[in-house]
Amino acid sequence: MFDSARDSLVFDTGHQTYVHKILTGRAEAFATLRQEGGLSGYPSRAESRHDLIENSHASTALSYADGLAKAAALRGTAGRRVVAVVGDGALTGGMSWEALNNLGAAPERPVVVVLNDNGRSYSPTVGGIARHLAALRAGSGGPTVFEDLGLAYLGPVDGHDTAAVEAALRAAAALERPVVVHCVTAKGKGYAPAEADDSDHMHTVGAIDPGTGRPVRPAAPTWTSVFGEEVTAIGAERPDVVCVTGAMRLPAGLGPFAQRFPQRVYDVGIAEQHAVTSAAGLALGGLHPVVAVYAAFLGRAVDQVLTDVALHRLPVTFVLDRAGITGPDGASHHGMWDASLLPVVPGLALAAPRDCARLRELLREAVATEDGPTALRYPKASVGPDIPALCRAGGCDVLREDPGARVLLVAVGPMARPCLEAAADLAADGVPTAVVDPRWCAPLPAGLCALAEDRDLVVAVEDTCVTGALGGRLAQALANRPRPPRVLTQALPPRFLPHAARPRLLAEAGLDAAGIARRVRRHLSG
Repeated sequence: MFDSARDSLVFDTGHQTYVHKILTGRAEAFATLRQEGGLSGYPSRAESRHDLIENSHASTALSYADGLAKAAALRGTAGRRVVAVVGDGALTGGMSWEALNNLGAAPERPVVVVLNDNGRSYSPTVGGIARHLAALRAGSGGPTVFEDLGLAYLGPVDGHDTAAVEAALRAAAALERPVVVHCVTAKGKGYAPAEADDSDHMHTVGAIDPGTGRPVRPAAPTWTSVFGEEVTAIGAERPDVVCVTGAMRLPAGLGPFAQRFPQRVYDVGIAEQHAVTSAAGLALGGLHPVVAVYAAFLGRAVDQVLTDVALHRLPVTFVLDRAGITGPDGASHHGMWDASLLPVVPGLALAAPRDCARLRELLREAVATEDGPTALRYPKASVGPDIPALCRAGGCDVLREDPGARVLLVAVGPMARPCLEAAADLAADGVPTAVVDPRWCAPLPAGLCALAEDRDLVVAVEDTCVTGALGGRLAQALANRPRPPRVLTQALPPRFLPHAARPRLLAEAGLDAAGIARRVRRHLSG
């Protein structure tokens, strides 16, 4: 029907490309999916000429299609057809409608929009568009919103009936104009455990027994689950605390809160910009919203954080899950940019907890802040044992202080554990070392400079992009001291990192104990 080597075939979010990969020469390598050196979990231009874009963030496919159709018309390559495959969840995002607004106004530029409507993203699709699609599925008749915008509409079609789908696509191609082919599907169809999973039909599944669909090992407590417990406890104490999520109620840890306070959770769909400004409105209305979002996705709403929340000094708390290296999700999902972007927002305070106890503590401090926005960031990982502090000094937790320590490791968030291991290694080698957790990364805690200024070497260790990291801001703050120490930043390189296990990628960036100790020794010996 369409040839992905010739035609422009764009998949929204990229989750829908697994069968596409199998059909385009990657079947034998499919067992390596999401493994280091193996197939990407999303489209990958480096992997195949059949993958046009590397897309994994929602609601972008229609804009790509709009641009591709314009380019084809301008360059005279009209024979190259443009097809965009989008889910109904992606239609909750504003970009989709901005693109449809343009597509519908250009009947001379044919684009086939394949709408895969299963009523869900991670969670059930929400809002007016969900009701409209439900009415179309029920065969209520009447004009569709797509036709009102100027696109043709074909459907609904049984998306599991190959012959019916092929016939609809041929009819769509023959129209030679923008057209929506509405395919109705069931998420998880054909795999009984997924069909029976009402929560998300195994969208966020980990390692399972394929026969039963059950996890192969018991789930350990994660940062996400600890957040979910604590925000629910806070909600029981504070009726003004509400939660906002962008179609990720369960993945972001809000299941317990939603179960206990269903009227105080707002799922706005895959609409991060709207989520942030809606949270600003909630704060203006006298509430304290907690916006639970993946760190990689908050970048879509930086302007809203800056001008709609921070400019008004509104008490909104952003909880950034999957911060830093996420592992097998790859370049588009590593949450390594938020700690570079957020410190430039005036009045916003950013924290990074090192363990379960500090996550609970810092979340409470954030929600208690009423004169401006706050943010917490934590990784996609299980939570290890708590790491006690020797003392608190100037807002920072001193985790280790060897007598006569001339080296200070500033351990940001979960980097505390490898920093302590590195410090023990260095001390055994005759290099007394101190380790400090700043707790709040931005603005710099007043006590951090005091703890650092009399050292010979300070190394800030951070699971974030080195550009804009805490280490650079600390070096700037210490530059005018009479005898400033040498400040180094051990962080992630400023490039898109591949998919691999989180420990592996951290080690490659020198963010394990061996890499941290090696950086210190290299400087001291040089």
